[in-house]
Amino acid sequence: MIRTRAARFRRGIVFVLPGLWVLAVVLWELLSPLGTRFIELLAATPAIACAGTGRRQCVLLGGVCALLALAPPVPSGRAGAGGRLGTCGAVLAVVAASYLISGRTRRLTGELERAREVAVTAQTVLLRPLPPLLDGIALASLHVSAGEGALVGGDLYEALATRYGVRVLMGDVRGHGLPALGTAAALLGSFRDAAYDEAELPDVLRRLERALHRHLRDRGERGTGGAARDGWDTEEFATVLLLEVRADGEVVALNCGHPWPHRLAGEGDGVGVAGPRPTVVGHGDPLPPLGVFPLPAGLPPLPLTRLFPGDVLVLHTDGVEDARDAEGRFFPLARALAEAARDTPPALLTLVARVRAALLRHTGGPVADDFALLALRNERGPGPLAAARPPRALVAGS
Repeated sequence: MIRTRAARFRRGIVFVLPGLWVLAVVLWELLSPLGTRFIELLAATPAIACAGTGRRQCVLLGGVCALLALAPPVPSGRAGAGGRLGTCGAVLAVVAASYLISGRTRRLTGELERAREVAVTAQTVLLRPLPPLLDGIALASLHVSAGEGALVGGDLYEALATRYGVRVLMGDVRGHGLPALGTAAALLGSFRDAAYDEAELPDVLRRLERALHRHLRDRGERGTGGAARDGWDTEEFATVLLLEVRADGEVVALNCGHPWPHRLAGEGDGVGVAGPRPTVVGHGDPLPPLGVFPLPAGLPPLPLTRLFPGDVLVLHTDGVEDARDAEGRFFPLARALAEAARDTPPALLTLVARVRAALLRHTGGPVADDFALLALRNERGPGPLAAARPPRALVAGS
């Protein structure tokens, strides 16, 4: 409501500003004790009207100013006919120029708005919103692009319910903003097919690798006039985290250079007034990012953790933990998660929104890199798994 009133106030000021300018010039001309001419300042009125309100008011006020220049509100002896005609000609010239410039500006603005609508539609299709619930797994996500005018960039995520379990992709393409969109689209398109087709998670990852190199090869051929792109280019890569949440809550993963996720235990697992303590799940060094080296022959999925009812897993890209404040300090993600999850239990959308707000407060302005967050919670209800929940110390060390 306050923003609406402020916008109306600004529009009102812009609308009456040209009229106020005319009134001020006329009063200044009438009340000047030194006989100085100010009527020439009326020539600025059409430009002010076109810049602020539009072409109709520009023409209307321009005509009024031309008449005032020909018949100024002062004795005719203070200016000759030549001076009045010169002022009138200047006013009419400004009216014509402002009218033409305003028309071109309106056309360019319309084209820009249509292009932005197309871009928003395309980017929404690329990084489509996730459903709030997927096979008993609640989901919430957000993405912030560092590219000006871009809604998505090099960060990508997707979650799909398959007969093998809920499969999740979180990735980060080298670079950010619009230049990374093509590579992100290639990976997402491959995952959306492979997640349903491949029974084993390693085969899904190999499909992503082939899609990445096919995209880079095709891009290289277009950029070099048909010359094929051979070999491995270490300057073009993508970090990828693949998860599979199985029916019993077990989570297995394949990690190619991506940050490990954080786990927040649900109710009944030692959660006190201070809220759950986030724990990084995953151990050992991940595989190299896709595109740097070929994948090894053996790719056993890593047992990551087990999500009991109410447990939350938070995935993120490196733009979250690498965000710095003015003094160069990194963003404390674990502390932000603990503060965001202090409610019992917080809604997932609220959780990711609080982390985003904390990150933007930390950076104090626009982000230097894309970042994405994806939170998922097991909502499959109580069952044998709830009774078999191990002590908190064992879960934290999983």
